[in-house]
Amino acid sequence: MIRVDGRTLRCADVVVAAETEGPLGIEIPATALRAAEQSWRLARELSTQRVVYGRTTGVGANKEDRVTAEDSAEHGLRLLRSHAGGSGDKMPAGQVKAMMLIRLNQLLAGGSGISPTLIGALAEALRHGAVPVVHRLGAIGTGDLAPLAETALALAGEQPWLTGGMPPVKVHDGDALAFMSSNAATLAEATLAALRLDVLTRASHAVAALSYLALDGNPEAYAGPVHEARPHPGQVACAAEMRRLLGVESAPKPGKRLQDPFGLRAFPQVQGPALDAIHYLRDVLAIEINSSTENPMISAAYGDAYHHAHFHTAYVSAALDQARATVHQVAELSAARLGDLVEPEFTGLRPFLAAGPPGSSGVMILEYVAHDALTELRQAALPVTVGTAVVSRGIEDHASFSTQAARAATAVCRAYATLLACELVAAVRALRLREADLAGLPAQDAYAQACAVLDPALEDRPLTADIAAGVELLDSLSRI
Repeated sequence: MIRVDGRTLRCADVVVAAETEGPLGIEIPATALRAAEQSWRLARELSTQRVVYGRTTGVGANKEDRVTAEDSAEHGLRLLRSHAGGSGDKMPAGQVKAMMLIRLNQLLAGGSGISPTLIGALAEALRHGAVPVVHRLGAIGTGDLAPLAETALALAGEQPWLTGGMPPVKVHDGDALAFMSSNAATLAEATLAALRLDVLTRASHAVAALSYLALDGNPEAYAGPVHEARPHPGQVACAAEMRRLLGVESAPKPGKRLQDPFGLRAFPQVQGPALDAIHYLRDVLAIEINSSTENPMISAAYGDAYHHAHFHTAYVSAALDQARATVHQVAELSAARLGDLVEPEFTGLRPFLAAGPPGSSGVMILEYVAHDALTELRQAALPVTVGTAVVSRGIEDHASFSTQAARAATAVCRAYATLLACELVAAVRALRLREADLAGLPAQDAYAQACAVLDPALEDRPLTADIAAGVELLDSLSRI
């Protein structure tokens, strides 16, 4: 049961909504419903007393066009119909449900002035597992107008449902812009990607630990005194986690090599920024999904409407850019460790961890797969915040492109998972060839889980299934 009150929705709740097939259990406190209704009554009153954008006027460059009270309801339907022009592929059902949950929570924050009818309809759609058809393309980080217009028209009975369905409800005066004025679709994808990146970075500690053991790494790089000297939070946390997994003390004895390659030695310094960036991203998203962002904001506390720019999501796009860039650096280290694992100088084994007759290729193909994934990740890590757009006859002269940043973060998740899986397959193979004894080490749990799902056959064979199994295992490795 997810509590939806406009203030306390968690990023983890959004993931639950996305992963739940069918009906979603939600609890809405009566106080939140009363606050939303109070905002709705105030909005109707204000619309008779002053100009209120989107209620008594057109939108965008049409803000000077006045809408009569008699035409207000039909004006709202026209707004929804004209903005429901999404294109491209259909958005996955899980992401749409996450969007719906976020939008419901934002509306219950009590600043939209939307009718209780539409709030109730959105809540019931979630409770019944009804998901509208929503298209991916149609936003640039200044409001998910197209996806939310499609959702509102589905509730009104004018657009199709992807799964399930609901009886149509009336769109009241002022509902249209109030419903569309949000970045809920972008926040949904960003939240799902952020928590997936969190899982992958936590799993990468276990994968790196197995590579360390296969490569006879030097634990000095993770020593407590080293990281106390430059105590960035993520770096300190990474070093501590590596010491835990490897069962070494804070001030460990030197290893066999004086210094390891950067893939092992610099792991805390490169992983640290990624951990910190993802933490910051989650903080930003936690604020966004619990905020009233509608323009205009209908403030019951102050008894007025305020026109503003909360539709602009610079915080989100900047945080996503930072997270993707830092994860890319960590991914480069994973590819570097994979290169070390196929090098006899570091493992004492045959080139490419081969085990068959002379000329056997072993895991040679893993490097190609890994660098293919790394190249995709690198492209997805490029910043979106260096661009802008001017639309609506020049009145909307800047965009955050957080929507595109969220899509890129999803791509980073896919590529990084593949890269980690390639490293994992190679590390486990090296440990098997060495008949390593990891008894007493926390990393043994990771090794045992990997051995249980990765094919032990060492002859040259396709590794596609191994890579897929490695990707599936990452969720479990993140919890070791």
